[in-house]
Amino acid sequence: MLMNHAQAVQQYGSDYRLKQAVGRGEIYKIERGIYSSAPQVNPFTLLMYKYPGAVLTMNTAFFIHGLTDVIPQSVYVATGRGATRIRDPRIVQVFSEERLLTAGKVSGRFDGADIWLYNLERMLVEAMRNASALPPDYYREIIGSYRRRADELDIRLVEEYMRLFERNAFMQDILQREVL
Repeated sequence: MLMNHAQAVQQYGSDYRLKQAVGRGEIYKIERGIYSSAPQVNPFTLLMYKYPGAVLTMNTAFFIHGLTDVIPQSVYVATGRGATRIRDPRIVQVFSEERLLTAGKVSGRFDGADIWLYNLERMLVEAMRNASALPPDYYREIIGSYRRRADELDIRLVEEYMRLFERNAFMQDILQREVL
């Protein structure tokens, strides 16, 4: 169980007693201001705790959905445009309009952690939107995975997500030509 500094101080009665408990190994300081009852914390659990509005996206979500076997070097998260900038070098933050942030957001479990990520349909739209920014081999691998899983996709939902973005005619062409 994770808790912030104020919650930990409340549980132990004072900052001094909290420090003593950390010294005795009753509670563990995971990083500045975050404490845990367990010595090791899943990185995704920690990420979701620190950034509760964040949604896993792009390379991270492609990997979690099994669309690629390339393990991402960084964790990609989408946050609202008004969110504080994440300064962690292991995280790539993508700012999104609030109306787009929740479209396709689903809860899931990965590596024992409860996470928020975009569903398969929304990630297809993200792949099409970012086709020119992704390495060509990586993009082909992802689209090939979608082609093999086309029966699982809710195409109406994909089209609904595409309508949220500009250049949706461009994405419609990619959907017809490369996925279906």
